[in-house]
Amino acid sequence: MSQNISQYESDVWKTADLLIGAGIKQSDFPKFMMPFFALIMVESRLIRYAKELEGEISRTDIDGFIEEFKDLGLGFNDYVIRNKKTLKDICTNDKTFDIDFHAYLKAFDPETKYLLGVDKGNEEAKFLDISGISGQLKKKGILFASVKTWSEIDLAPFNNSEITTLEEHIKRKWADISAETAGEQYTPDDIISLISEIITSKIDDNGKFLTIFDPTCGGGNLLFGVEDKIHAQFNNRPTATFGQDWSDSLYALAKIESRFRKDSKIEYGNSLVDIKFIHNKFDIVVANPPYGVDWKGYKKDIDNDQTERFHDKPSISDGQFLFTQHILYHLADDGLSIVVHNGSTLFSGDAGSGESNIRKFFFDNDYVEALIQMPTDEFFNTGIYTYLWVFNKNKPVERKDKVILINASDLYVPLKKSRGKKRKEMDLDNRSIIVQTLSEFKDTSFAKVFDKWHFYFNKQSIMLTNVDESGKSLETALPVKINKDGEETRAKSIPLKPVKIVQVATDDSPSIELSDFEISTYDKTKFSSLDDYFENHLKPVIAELDYKEMNLKVITEKATYWYDADQETIVEETKGKQKSLGCGKIVFKANLKKHVKSKEALITITVELTPDYQKDYEIIPFSPNPEENQQHIDDFMAQYISKPFEYIDNVIGAEINFNKVFYKPELLREVPEIVSDLQALENSLKNLENELAL
Repeated sequence: MSQNISQYESDVWKTADLLIGAGIKQSDFPKFMMPFFALIMVESRLIRYAKELEGEISRTDIDGFIEEFKDLGLGFNDYVIRNKKTLKDICTNDKTFDIDFHAYLKAFDPETKYLLGVDKGNEEAKFLDISGISGQLKKKGILFASVKTWSEIDLAPFNNSEITTLEEHIKRKWADISAETAGEQYTPDDIISLISEIITSKIDDNGKFLTIFDPTCGGGNLLFGVEDKIHAQFNNRPTATFGQDWSDSLYALAKIESRFRKDSKIEYGNSLVDIKFIHNKFDIVVANPPYGVDWKGYKKDIDNDQTERFHDKPSISDGQFLFTQHILYHLADDGLSIVVHNGSTLFSGDAGSGESNIRKFFFDNDYVEALIQMPTDEFFNTGIYTYLWVFNKNKPVERKDKVILINASDLYVPLKKSRGKKRKEMDLDNRSIIVQTLSEFKDTSFAKVFDKWHFYFNKQSIMLTNVDESGKSLETALPVKINKDGEETRAKSIPLKPVKIVQVATDDSPSIELSDFEISTYDKTKFSSLDDYFENHLKPVIAELDYKEMNLKVITEKATYWYDADQETIVEETKGKQKSLGCGKIVFKANLKKHVKSKEALITITVELTPDYQKDYEIIPFSPNPEENQQHIDDFMAQYISKPFEYIDNVIGAEINFNKVFYKPELLREVPEIVSDLQALENSLKNLENELAL
């Protein structure tokens, strides 16, 4: 920001002194300041453009002059353009101020009045509310003094880019004091510069028209900042900007700003459910979408979306991947997009989850060119790591199916004075290193190039068959059946018809016994019905039976069964002889059956022996070649899985782990050095003991 314009940042904040004196709390400052800041932005630009037009058209024919001015589409104010009467002029007389100020506001064109909130009355509260805020300031007796202070800030000498820069610094301070939600991050100037420099490194000064879009544009700082920096780099590239946001006040500021830019269109609404540019494809898309913010409020609309924008849906608690898919939907076939995210989109969600499927979709289509990790403490109201996703639908041939990870977390200079939580800044030198690294696309100490398949993985599910100490499963003891075709099949379990279930008494617990396995009676002094007895007594007892921990035995007419924890096997004892059946489970069930016609009820308790199966999964590196991929899986299983198993299903996931790629193990100290330190500590302790003894 140039020195001339920067002085006005402190002047703007002087207007808050009156608010403090009137007892207005600091968190409400943005509400009271935004309308007047927008007002002086509009007036200053109207004055500047009127002076420029005077160089071409005489004001002698004032009506003709006004018509020409209106044709510029910048908005209009009859006080300012026709009479050359400014906000500062109407503040020279406090006696007529109320009438003049009201007439001044009414003199704006309808759209500007709507955005500023002039006399909006009972209309749905949207955008700014200058009439309502003015009424509150008048009630507190500071309206005239406030407007007079604002009127002394003259922005007319400065161009759009300079005014935009001042605006964004003010909006950032508003964000700091209004407890803005964690997911809504003001994009600092150095990050905007980095994004712009990456973009300009990838485009040519070829005079072709360039469309730039931000679907979460807020007040427009990122959108307009990128446009200004492209113009500064390339004089011959005409641009058009498009933005959308549904923050009332920020939309109004961006909309007002857009009217003073050539080919700029800002729309109001939630991009995810109210698409204003549904038929547009854009050359450049930039965004810093909300993160860590849920989307359950419009889940129904997302679920019913017919645009096919959403390949999959992320967790309901974080909608930033919804915005990213929306961005890629709008990105031209040769377009470039840079999106700011937090770290969760790199790795959150298991294989098969919405997040993993979305990442896989990005890689499948080869949209991702780079991922850049920013330093912590880069944003004004969060200290977390942030990441730039660089999407490129027109990657050079040599970069097809490749992605570069750039760890720029150490490429910063500390700020001399913190601004909110922003303590670090990426200066030009550090930004140039990042841009050069991306341009060269080679491995360095802080950058690694990968085939995109590196980020895929197999989540291979298996069904393990647990075995006892002898390697035996209860499967071998299951009865064999012959079907009608003469084929042998094994039963899934061994049903037992027990006489009773007993728990052998120990020092810690008394014995228990369950011996009635067809129950139709109950203690009517304790339970109101058989249902009551079943639900509140017997069912909980059965559910708590633990054959591994309770020393249980199941006694039938022919044999007794129990689980030997030491051998991890089911034991069958018949006439004093014990036999290991193999590793398995003893399953207890209780059911309440009611006869439909007779209404009679009966509780049955059943016991069965089943093999001990365990569903598990393994994470295994992926290969795009199906035969090689299966071989990877088979080799992994042969090396790490010793129990019998069957493959169930395999889900391909995708994630990016910056910490794993750039992990630097801490260097261990040499043993002699550690021994020396311990000896010194021991000597110190002995000296201390001697001193205490004296």
